[in-house]
Amino acid sequence: MKTERATFAAGCFWGVEAMFQKMPGVIATQVGYTGGHLAGATYKQVCSGRTGHAEAVVVTYDPAKVSYPELLDAFWSLHDPTTVDRQGPDVGSQYRSAIFTHDAEQERLARASVAEVDASKVFRRKIVTQIEPAGEFYPGEDYHQQYFEKQGSAESCHVGVAEVHTKLAAEAAATRSHHLSKSEPDPLIVSEPDPLLSSEARCAPDDPNAACGVSHWQVSDEELRRRLTPEQYAIARHAGTERAFTGKYWDEHRPGIYRCAVCGQDLFDARTKFESGTGWPSFWSPINKDAVIEKRDSTHGMVRTEALCSRCQSHLGHVFDDGPRPTGKRYCMNSAVLDLKTDAKQKV
Repeated sequence: MKTERATFAAGCFWGVEAMFQKMPGVIATQVGYTGGHLAGATYKQVCSGRTGHAEAVVVTYDPAKVSYPELLDAFWSLHDPTTVDRQGPDVGSQYRSAIFTHDAEQERLARASVAEVDASKVFRRKIVTQIEPAGEFYPGEDYHQQYFEKQGSAESCHVGVAEVHTKLAAEAAATRSHHLSKSEPDPLIVSEPDPLLSSEARCAPDDPNAACGVSHWQVSDEELRRRLTPEQYAIARHAGTERAFTGKYWDEHRPGIYRCAVCGQDLFDARTKFESGTGWPSFWSPINKDAVIEKRDSTHGMVRTEALCSRCQSHLGHVFDDGPRPTGKRYCMNSAVLDLKTDAKQKV
């Protein structure tokens, strides 16, 4: 197996490692210190903020299963790359956002990714992530390695402020899928859905477990294209994502019922909506347990939980475990596929 390495710094390395460990195609991870001037740096020395080192993670990955641009998308999504020497409550140069490149191609891709993400305005402020050649890496102490796994937890302390899906990563995924389709099948490789496939290829109309599709709700694709805007169609049928802080409901506070804009099914009561700071409308619970289907989503090199309308199987967004009580869930939805009915009768 051919493997490659990537090195990232995005705050506390416990959470960064836990996030990358979940990605398909990641073979191994190791936390440690790099980017500074003190040889053989230890955790205590790095915590002083005087060694110049950043808490970082070396990711060893299989390029046949995940590309460097896809790793970059995950990197942008797991932290705030617009804060200097800070991630949440952790302050200091050791918590800076940085990409340590291992060759010229990684540097080219990293800079191209920064340019695309900045231009997309998915983050309100400009990216301050440092890009520099990978230097000496000093592995962290044993108790830091796979910290959350040792604690018996699959969770991470990292919460990103936006989901990032670059064209750069999508093109890399498509290229990888194309090469794999031309090579001899490997029985040990489980192919993941290609995010660029059409809805017809991704969705089986008679399969209730399809990623998206019409399922038992039968409406022709031609009728959907006529009824929906291009943005709505791209999100509902191609699992697209609107840009943060651009949707019509991210800052909406009126009472009412949020319905599926595709089929009209009731999805969320406005009383469960909360301000998540992500730029997308967020809810801590669907209107009832049967309104939304949750499915495993391994596209874009990440493992997440996709949320779909149970009636028409339209893609709505994703579900995360960082919401408020009583559920602890955050249903992060796209405004374009929601329709707020302010005169709808609220359900208890």
